[in-house]
Amino acid sequence: MSDDPIPEPTENLSLEPLSRAIGERYLTYALSTIMNRALPDARDGLKPVHRRILYAMRELRLAPNGPFRKSAKISGDVMGNYHPHGDSAIYDAMARLAQDFAMRYPLVDGQGNFGNIDGDSPAAPRYTEARLASPGEALMVGLAEDSVEFRPNYDGTLTEPVVLPAAFPNLLCNGSSGIAVGMATNIPPHNLHEVVDACLHLIKTPDARDETLLNFVQGPDFPTGGVLVEDAETLREVYRTGRGSLRLRARWQQEDLGRGTWQIVVTEIPYQVQKSRLIERLAELIQTRKLPVLADVRDESAEDVRIVLEPRTRSVDPAQLMGALFKASDLEIRFGVNMNVLLDGRVPKVCSLKEMLRAFLDHRRDVLLRRSQFRLGKIASRLEVLDGYIIAFLNLDRVIEIIRYDDDPKAGLLAEDWAAPGDPAPVHLTEVQAEAILNMRLRALRRLEEIELRAERDALLAEQSELVALVADEGLQWTRIKEELREVRDRFGKSAPGGARRTDISARVDVQPLDMDSMIEREPVTVILSQMGWIRALKGHQPLDAEVKFRDGDGPFMSLHAETTDKLMLFGSNGRFYTLNAHELPGGRGLGEPVRLLVDLPNDAAIVDLFPWREGRKYLIASRPGDGFIVNAGDILAQTKSGKQVLNGEALLCRKVEGDHVACVGQNRKMLVFALSELPEMARGKGVRLQKFKDGGLSDAVCLTLAEGLRWRESGGRTRTEPDLTEWLGKRATAGRMAPRGFPRDNRFDPV
Repeated sequence: MSDDPIPEPTENLSLEPLSRAIGERYLTYALSTIMNRALPDARDGLKPVHRRILYAMRELRLAPNGPFRKSAKISGDVMGNYHPHGDSAIYDAMARLAQDFAMRYPLVDGQGNFGNIDGDSPAAPRYTEARLASPGEALMVGLAEDSVEFRPNYDGTLTEPVVLPAAFPNLLCNGSSGIAVGMATNIPPHNLHEVVDACLHLIKTPDARDETLLNFVQGPDFPTGGVLVEDAETLREVYRTGRGSLRLRARWQQEDLGRGTWQIVVTEIPYQVQKSRLIERLAELIQTRKLPVLADVRDESAEDVRIVLEPRTRSVDPAQLMGALFKASDLEIRFGVNMNVLLDGRVPKVCSLKEMLRAFLDHRRDVLLRRSQFRLGKIASRLEVLDGYIIAFLNLDRVIEIIRYDDDPKAGLLAEDWAAPGDPAPVHLTEVQAEAILNMRLRALRRLEEIELRAERDALLAEQSELVALVADEGLQWTRIKEELREVRDRFGKSAPGGARRTDISARVDVQPLDMDSMIEREPVTVILSQMGWIRALKGHQPLDAEVKFRDGDGPFMSLHAETTDKLMLFGSNGRFYTLNAHELPGGRGLGEPVRLLVDLPNDAAIVDLFPWREGRKYLIASRPGDGFIVNAGDILAQTKSGKQVLNGEALLCRKVEGDHVACVGQNRKMLVFALSELPEMARGKGVRLQKFKDGGLSDAVCLTLAEGLRWRESGGRTRTEPDLTEWLGKRATAGRMAPRGFPRDNRFDPV
């Protein structure tokens, strides 16, 4: 380690602890991500990139009834003027705003390939065109009337709105999702008509509860439809806390094909599920025989979704078949609700339904007040000019004389004393009035123009008095907001095209589970497991010692007879049992598949045994050190690929329990026979000591009937019998005696 002194800080160098420096910079990054990228604003429901896209399209005058512009032009303007990030990210965000399967109320009207529900990406921006959609335009109504704050853009050359006026509650209507630093958001879309009705009720009853608001907002309304399968209590809890999980299913119907045959047609799939991947998953279920009752799946979709499911047999109940498909595929999903938003654009908070509606309504009130103040300023300026015009008409000859003969007409107009209507005292013109009079056209000197000016002045005075009363009275403000919300509801509500509710909400109905075993055709198979762990199933009961091809360097490990309806139990040296379905095993034409692809057996765990599961049967399991117990068949059946932990320790063997005694032999070739009743029955654990060893551990064990003795096969193929086992009979956990003469050299029982 060097002893050189630490250099003194220079002008561009500061010394501080690394932890503090990293912490401050990470906090800066986290705040930037939360506020400028991931979380939407509760007032307009937009993230900065979406807000800048809409504002840039407005600046390009891309109105809903106007022409389209190239998407490359739009994304280029957004990147160059407001959002200095990747143009591909900007285009992807704009494309999503135009997707009717992603947005309940699209904010952008796209022309060209903007992607589809299959998951295909949009075409390149040079091939597509876009303009504002009507809902997108509604978010910016009043933007030119100082309704919101503006801030400088990234380089200070332009200004951009901090938030949009938002004529409707876009956050709830279109939803939002994003992942920030340490927090995330996932808000489902809702029906605009229902949300506006809830807003109107909240204006009428400010202390309304979330439960009351659910009388108006039934629940999420996804653009792809579907059926929300949740009860009222779950929905109340989700909207009260802002968090929860909702179950969304595909919409399906049964089509009668005549003569007792039928098929299922899926017409709507869950939100954000890619149709192509869904069909691939359904096809995989058919190919792997995980759902044998399903015979075929076809995609007959055109503009609408139409997925046809054919059953293998018409005797199956359609509801049970769909219940099985809901569990095995994305025909049913869980939509996690996390209503985390930015309040006032600064504070992230998980909000309830009422809090989100209140944030929107408070924003609309601020917009209304700002627009009213802006309009009052415009009216005051116009009234000033109109008063000057009227004074000019009353003193027209003198005005013409000053303009015609004075060297400085403006100074002459300002210095003159003028007679004003309704005011006996002379008045002076302001500079604004004098400038307006000098710029007046000769055509405006006619009598009719004076009448029109007075009528305009009276109308502006009436509007001014209304606005003054509006600004001073909160009740009038909420009345005006209600009128504006009703206009939006009439424009985009359920009576408008596409405004009706698409997602149905129903209570969950439990369907009797489908008995898969009854749907599997029962056939005999021969299961072959190789030394390297490759498994396959040959049709029929083949001789177990028949020659079978294996990969180079591989060979036979074990083979057994089973049926396609059987469940096979694989016992690993890690003490876990794994369940394999015989009908799902690869066929015998090939060389099989690695069993570790079918179950999550670790690479460092060896395969101890493989056998068909039989209900009511018992098994003796033992570890290499010599501990073991008896386990029931029902306690070893695993429901997942990860298996079920039964034996604690390194597993050595698993033997079917039969007879009345247990014979075990250790690595020291000492054998012990004891009563089977001395072993406990357990569901999981280490077990008890089978035999006492001074050195080494257990080699093998087997169950037998004491009266029949012990038989084993010698190396020459002859059968050897030891009828009297009295010499080896003892208590469990004793040492035992040397094995009988002729016992196999490998210290393993090979029962005949």
